[in-house]
Amino acid sequence: MFENLQDKLNKAIKTLKGQGRITEINVAATIKEVRRALTDADVNYKVAKDITDRIRDKALDRKVLISVEPGQLFVKIVQEELTELMGGEAQGINIKGDPAVILIAGLQGSGKTTFSGKLSAYLKKQGRNVLLVAADIYRPAAIDQLKVLGEQVGVDVYSEPENKDAVAIAKNAIDQARKTGKKIVIVDTAGRLAVDEAMMQEIEAVKRAISPTETLFVVDSMTGQDAVNTAKTFNERLNFDGVVLTKLDGDARGGAALSIKTVVNKPIKFISTGEKMEALDVFYPDRMASRILGMGDVISLVERAQQAFDEDEAKRINAKMRKNQFDFDDFLSQLQQIKKMGNVKDLLGMIPGMGKMIKDLDIDNDSFKPIEAIISSMTPKERQRPDIIDGSRKKRIASGSGTNIQQVNNLLKQFDEMRKMMKKMNTMQASGKLNKMMR
Repeated sequence: MFENLQDKLNKAIKTLKGQGRITEINVAATIKEVRRALTDADVNYKVAKDITDRIRDKALDRKVLISVEPGQLFVKIVQEELTELMGGEAQGINIKGDPAVILIAGLQGSGKTTFSGKLSAYLKKQGRNVLLVAADIYRPAAIDQLKVLGEQVGVDVYSEPENKDAVAIAKNAIDQARKTGKKIVIVDTAGRLAVDEAMMQEIEAVKRAISPTETLFVVDSMTGQDAVNTAKTFNERLNFDGVVLTKLDGDARGGAALSIKTVVNKPIKFISTGEKMEALDVFYPDRMASRILGMGDVISLVERAQQAFDEDEAKRINAKMRKNQFDFDDFLSQLQQIKKMGNVKDLLGMIPGMGKMIKDLDIDNDSFKPIEAIISSMTPKERQRPDIIDGSRKKRIASGSGTNIQQVNNLLKQFDEMRKMMKKMNTMQASGKLNKMMR
């Protein structure tokens, strides 16, 4: 979503690179380009002007350190201001009460129901007992969708398909939660295609009746400034506690994420990318600012890996790598673990410097399918001992996987090179060279 903004900011900052010092003249030219980049990204004009004014004042106020080039100093200032613009620090959700009640609001199509499922999965991973509530009385598909998601993540769903009173459904669900020992209740409410009075009155009535400890407004970040305006309207009526930005894996300009905190003065608490239940992250303004500037987000990448990878499996794989016994079964297992972490292009974008390299590449989780098909077409013996795969075996594997012999050859070659690299690193580690290099 932030690729175009990232490119334009980098081009703007380039005007300072190579300069001996920061002056009013070179800062003015850079600030003009930064402001244009932000407004082109659909950031509210007043917000864009305020932040660039602060960046200019900071840049002119600070002395340039001898060891830091003006361009690097300017990047640091921009990162600090983007971080502050998006909220400064990550904000957790308020889970109090017995049960704690979380109310989900937003327009139809914003991703409320999917987010409700993701949030329940997120809280369940923390060991919490969750109940999902289908309080959308207008869209039958919403009840069915929530039930499917609940089953997918192993969370119970409370619904009353024949009841057309959203307030009663929510209150009954809380009573049910108390009886069954559920500690958190997530209430998915109805949305409309546009804000209307009937919708606002209903959601207000639900909030009054159940007194949630946390009210979250879900907004589709693809809708740009419309998302900001809708958030403002909802906040005036609901006084919600935080914002959830969905569809951040889209190709919109991203201005909503940068503007919404300033306009409604409420923190962004979660961001959602993709449809998978694991594709939910706590929003860290500093990490997002780093990603916007092309500096990556290694911390989030590591956290996703820790969530996705099974510790026992990781130890088993590590032991096999040390013994130079890593085979195609292990490789396939690792691929499946990586896919759990989310969209591959999004993951690569978290690595510093990778954003530019992958910008024009069409990478998604489907890119793994030919590899998985090839490995699945091998016999158990071939997976353990790839060196026995001769011409006739390659032909059979290609035919069985729907690929061609060249693709099979490429995978075998890449796998062989990977194993040689592992062997080399094991040798270096055994001799102590690797430890010396890492000091």
